[in-house]
Amino acid sequence: MNGRERIITALEIREADRVPLYIHGINEEPIIGIGRHLTDGLPEPKKFHEMTDSEKMKLLDTLFLIHEAFEVDGMTSFEIGHEEILDDKTLRDDWGVIYTRNPHGLPVATGHPLQSAADLTAYAPPEPKAAHLLLLNLAKERFQSTKALFWMMRGSFVLSWRLAGMTNLMMKMVDDPGFVHRLAEMTANFNLQQLELLAAAGVDVLVIEDDIAHGSATMISPAHFAEYVNPYNRRVVKRAHELGLKVVRHSDGNLWKILDLLIETGYDGLNPLEPEADMGLKKVKDYCGDRLCLLGNIDCKELLCDGTPEAVAQAVRQAIEDAGKGGGLIICSSNSLHPGVNPENCIAMFEATRKYGVYTGH
Repeated sequence: MNGRERIITALEIREADRVPLYIHGINEEPIIGIGRHLTDGLPEPKKFHEMTDSEKMKLLDTLFLIHEAFEVDGMTSFEIGHEEILDDKTLRDDWGVIYTRNPHGLPVATGHPLQSAADLTAYAPPEPKAAHLLLLNLAKERFQSTKALFWMMRGSFVLSWRLAGMTNLMMKMVDDPGFVHRLAEMTANFNLQQLELLAAAGVDVLVIEDDIAHGSATMISPAHFAEYVNPYNRRVVKRAHELGLKVVRHSDGNLWKILDLLIETGYDGLNPLEPEADMGLKKVKDYCGDRLCLLGNIDCKELLCDGTPEAVAQAVRQAIEDAGKGGGLIICSSNSLHPGVNPENCIAMFEATRKYGVYTGH
């Protein structure tokens, strides 16, 4: 089997030749740290926006090389070119949301253009553009259908709070429900339009990235989630399935209070399963059975940062024992491979998946 076939098989809760391996997200520092095992000429660690054009191309080529050299079965893509740089610390996306770079260089939404229903009167949402699919197109050209092509799509909750502000959106769920529904409708329509472009471009797996929880519970009540968020993402799930795509739901945090609703919505997979948020792999597998493929759970908060390669390998082996039988498991970290992870531990995770993930009889 090739990587694409392994991923699709796992998302269908069937056994492939081995447990698939996937990188949900990865920052510049681990790309460079892992990449130095594979190629020369990499820049010193710095943020993407600080790199020269040649350094950016080298980083992208190294990202592709990591997927090839370590037999990572799926490649994640996302929008590129939809943001305007205002100065060295701020940028604005095509929705009009302003972002300020934090001390790590990551953009954080700080300017929210839609505070109330009155702001919607003269507001025109963006339209999806094929030019923003550049990373997906490059991955498709590079891998030639040998790896599953994932697309990271912001869900209605994340898009809505970026437009209105988190606290304001939550207040409006009580004070002005109509405004919240109008935002969610607008974001869902954008996602549905973009989905058509993605299907035409050859994406295999849609990831609806809509963080809704923290370490102990959801950020809004299950009732508000069922009213203001899930119906709009459900429309995207339904259309994606009609187009022949698989759909993974991404959310950090403790999802137990809404897990039944997520399963009922029809998602094929769930990611990233943070162990410190009571989303232990065996516990979730025992509950979900063959209803969801599980992606993640290799701890990136402590283990991949400060653990040993041997401990990482054991965690991968345990994950496969806990949730690999019958299929429905894809190994990846419990969130992105962020600047704090040890590149050697990332490599240990990759290698252990190949070592321990072989299904007997294949």
